[in-house]
Amino acid sequence: MGAAQSTTEEMRQLEGKTGFSSEQIEQLRRRFKQLSGDQPTIRKENFNSIPDLELNPIRSKIIRAFFDNRNLRKAPTGLADEIDFEDFLTIMSYFRPIDASVDEEQLAQCRREKLRFLFHMYDSDSDGRITLEEYRNVVEELLSGNPHIEKESARSIADGAMMEAASVCVGQMQPDQVYEGITFDDFLKIWQGIDIETKMHVRFLNVEPIALCH
Repeated sequence: MGAAQSTTEEMRQLEGKTGFSSEQIEQLRRRFKQLSGDQPTIRKENFNSIPDLELNPIRSKIIRAFFDNRNLRKAPTGLADEIDFEDFLTIMSYFRPIDASVDEEQLAQCRREKLRFLFHMYDSDSDGRITLEEYRNVVEELLSGNPHIEKESARSIADGAMMEAASVCVGQMQPDQVYEGITFDDFLKIWQGIDIETKMHVRFLNVEPIALCH
């Protein structure tokens, strides 16, 4: 009886923390066990068994995001060596679809959390700013599978995108003014009006019943 009550209480806590239903949590638990080999934790190498992820050009950044202490809400910097099931649910909760019944304030907060997760993927050194080099790195990875785009072309695309970001976030810049990088507030401006629900997904985890976003 005591064990059953403990399990029920644990489930309630997980539901409250992540927003997932008990059915969704159990589905994600099964997927966690598949990835971990029925072990209590997952390490980066466990993601090597996901075929769809293997073909993703930013595979390394996606995997890194699962172990980023900022996303795990454990520390402002650094990476975890391994994650347990609760950590896994914490990361997956960023992809949970926004409930249509929430009020405007809750909607804005949920959207902000999702965008912060994306921001952390770009901000690889955890300094709170996406620099030109970090942005170039992401663009080069995204275009790495296209044989018709050379590295210099990819860098030019990144440079142009960064200049556009500066114009949106700073406005008209002086000739000697240097845009040091995209802050999180800048990132929010850039993503204003973009439907994030259609951008975030984790199909590689095979959790079809949960409409995941990105």
